[in-house]
Amino acid sequence: MPAKIPATVVTGFLGAGKTTLIRHMLANANGRRIALIINEFGDLGVDGDILKGCGDETCSDDDIMELSNGCICCTVAEDFVPTMQKLLDRPEPPDHIVIETSGLALPQPLVRAFNWPEISTRVTVDGVVTVVDGKAVTEGRFAHDVDAVDAQRRSDDNLDHETPLSELFEDQVACADMIVVNKADLLDEAASTALADRLEAEARSGVHVVRAAHGELPVEVLLGQGVGSEADLAARREVHHHHHDDEDDDHHDHDHDHDEFESFVITRPEITDPVQFAEQVADTIRAHDILRLKGFAAVAGKPMRLTLQAVGPRIETYFDRPLGPSEPRETRLVVIGQTGLDRAGIEAALCA
Repeated sequence: MPAKIPATVVTGFLGAGKTTLIRHMLANANGRRIALIINEFGDLGVDGDILKGCGDETCSDDDIMELSNGCICCTVAEDFVPTMQKLLDRPEPPDHIVIETSGLALPQPLVRAFNWPEISTRVTVDGVVTVVDGKAVTEGRFAHDVDAVDAQRRSDDNLDHETPLSELFEDQVACADMIVVNKADLLDEAASTALADRLEAEARSGVHVVRAAHGELPVEVLLGQGVGSEADLAARREVHHHHHDDEDDDHHDHDHDHDEFESFVITRPEITDPVQFAEQVADTIRAHDILRLKGFAAVAGKPMRLTLQAVGPRIETYFDRPLGPSEPRETRLVVIGQTGLDRAGIEAALCA
């Protein structure tokens, strides 16, 4: 059976920076063919033209599909599943699907939809990314323009107009596999750290909280989490039952980069025990707060190459192909994390 196509769900309030984050991701897709599904609703919906053309050959205009019939939570059967089927039935399906929910949509019903029999064997939720307006949340507002968010609710009779924003926020955090504190450049270091620590405490165990300015995150951090979120819905408690509506639009021009992440390669000799080495990798990740770790290993006495991928403490290993006669019998691992990783300590731990 062909491998399932991964899909990333991007959620967060109006103005948190979802569209900006996706624009940056498309501009730095590194050859991945990415398709977008955008849940646009009413006059306040995301303008699909903002995203069109961002990815050139990796995401053409035909790869951007807009759902404009209301909150994606409420239109799964009529809108979302058929749209997914169209993408999956293409002669050349995308490498990755990114779904930008409306600003007041619950991610839980959308993740649940990936278990529908029409698509469940062909696509999986790579991860749920919740984008947070760091400055607004720090100030207790949850959204930069609360009036605009309330206008969203009033524009759709299907929404629960009385639900406090704080409860919607809790649901988005509860479903997240990664929380992006966006607009971190508008906070001082103490406030930024305090908010990240608070969100990490509120989220499920193992959820990474990362900080960003202008939605600038490496595509390797956002995509390829490999969580399979639809398989663990019980852990993503839907604290409040309500339905919502629309989008985000933080697209200020800027000409500078925020290098908040780093990556490096560690090379070591072949390993002897894959299980023991996976435990060693997991221990190193926990000790050094590594976001992603991936690579290949040669195993003593084995002709096959061992592939290793880790997202947080979750480790996946499998033998993918025979090592070529000219390939060195060594282990090469790429380590990705926020700037300031203890490279020497990580290398010592992985090479021990």
